Order: sequence, then structure tokens, then C-alpha cells
Amino acid sequence: MKQYLAISVLGKERPGLLREVTRAVLDSGCQVKDSRMTLLGEEFALQLLAGGSWNNIARLEAMLPRLEETLELEITAHRSHERPSRQELIPYAIDAIAADRAGIVHHLADFFIEREIQISEMSTRAYPAPQTGAPLFAIQMVVAIPTDTAIAALREEFMDLCDRINLDAIIEPMKN
Repeated sequence: MKQYLAISVLGKERPGLLREVTRAVLDSGCQVKDSRMTLLGEEFALQLLAGGSWNNIARLEAMLPRLEETLELEITAHRSHERPSRQELIPYAIDAIAADRAGIVHHLADFFIEREIQISEMSTRAYPAPQTGAPLFAIQMVVAIPTDTAIAALREEFMDLCDRINLDAIIEPMKN
């Protein structure tokens, strides 16, 4: 039976970190099943789900403390399982931009959680506008909406929220 290990890595960014971490996964006999990597300020952040046999996952777990010490990283790992298929949920994409200010992520999270809609993925970025330099904030989310949800009513409530918090956003079904 396939086993899974969820791994989080954080450390000072420098060339080669991704290569070294993924080499450990490969050398253990495991494979990367899912991952996200980003730079947060000067920090390298990686989350990945490794899959393999029980022996290979145990080998990878044993390799992590040395990797953490050698590369001066903070690594945490937890045994996990593959996410079960949930056919009663439809993935929708949220794409929003606003003037950069506090509370945007909270307002969006609150909106979906209040309606028992799962947030599956989220990515945010603060950046200067290309021509004016005004501080902007972009957020992309994937939410899992129950199939019995009235989409038109949800979309209207979402757009009302966007108007209240001055957010330019779209909500649409995921395409492939």
C-alpha cells in the first residue's frame, strides 16, 4: 500500500535548495506527488507530498534530520494519506486584485468559511502597479463548492462582498 509524507521546508534562500530536497526524495525511492515552492522575502518555502512504499517513506523520514542540519533548514514532516475524491464538490477559481491593505485575505476566508465552502488553494502577492507604482494585492484561490449550492446566489453575494471591500474579482468554474 502506498504511503505518504507531507513535508514543509523553510530556510534562507540560496541556489540549489530545491535540488537538494528533491534529491533526498528521489534517493529514498519516493516520488513527489504534489508540491508548492515559493520565495517569501528572503526565505525559501516548500511544501510537498512524497509518496512511496512504507520502507521508502521511513528512509525519507530518516534522511530529513541530516538534510535539515546540512542545509540549515527547518523541516517538519507528518505521515499523511492521499486526499479522497469528493464528487459532491465542484472546484471554482477566484482571482482578485485590490489596493494593498490589511484584511483582504481575512474577508475572503470569512466569506467562504461562513458558507461551509472549503478553500483548497490560495496564493497571494503584493506588488507595485506597473505604470503608477501604487501598491496592489493579488489573490488567487481555489474553492470547493458543494453541488447543491445555488451558484447564481453565491456569485451575487460574492460580488456584494467585493463591492463592500473594494475588490475587483471573478469567480468561475475551474477549467482543466
